[in-house]
Amino acid sequence: MLVGNKVDKDDERMVTEEEGLAFAEESGCLFLESSAKTRENVEKCFEELALKILEVPSLLEEGSSSVVKRNILKQKQESHAKNGSGCCQ
Repeated sequence: MLVGNKVDKDDERMVTEEEGLAFAEESGCLFLESSAKTRENVEKCFEELALKILEVPSLLEEGSSSVVKRNILKQKQESHAKNGSGCCQ
C-alpha cells in the first residue's frame, strides 16, 4: 500500500496524485492519499489494508516472499543560498 500523506497541504505538494497512482500501479500496490490533520482517508487506509490482508493471508507470514517493504520519502530540498552563504552561487 502506498499512502501519500499531508494531502491537506496541496500548495506544498511534491508528488502529484497522478504520479502517485502511476508509481503504485507500477509497484502493484494500492494507493490512497490522506491527511492526519484533517483525518481525510486515515480510517480508509486501515480499512483497505485490512481488506487486502483478508484477501491475501500470506501477507501476514513473516518472511513472505510476496511482501516488499519500502519506505519512500520525497522531501523538499532547502535552499542553502538564502543569505548568500551557500557554497554554489
